[in-house]
Amino acid sequence: MTAWRDVERAEPEFAQRVRALFDAHRHKTIATLRADGSPRISGIEAVFEDGEILFGSMPNARKGADLLRDPRFALHSATVDPVEGSEATWPGEAKISGRATAAGPATGGPDGDRFRADIAEVVHTHLNQEATMLVVEWWTPARGLRRIERG
Repeated sequence: MTAWRDVERAEPEFAQRVRALFDAHRHKTIATLRADGSPRISGIEAVFEDGEILFGSMPNARKGADLLRDPRFALHSATVDPVEGSEATWPGEAKISGRATAAGPATGGPDGDRFRADIAEVVHTHLNQEATMLVVEWWTPARGLRRIERG
């Protein structure tokens, strides 16, 4: 299992940028798979706690049922538009995908299920310093950090 602490150890600066994007806003978006294989997009809250990424699902919520049936997920930070004329200051957006493992009942809030992220990939998409190219950086446990620029 690959936990958030593994990303932090392998690429601390990259992990710091990604976490800042997730921590900047309370609400994130998660994609899960319905029973028929089609995607489902839901709002969700996620936290970084003790080197793990944790998220929950209210009782009888479809996203929780999706994850219990098929643990694959993609978690997306909040997305904000670049400010016109100041595009180079846009922080970008972040994504984390992998498999959710049940982590017991939700704690400290409403009832529900709690899940822990087993990370397969972490992505940070942003602009270069000149705001002329899209930069995609992604980390996987097997291949480490990679980067491409697209014009």
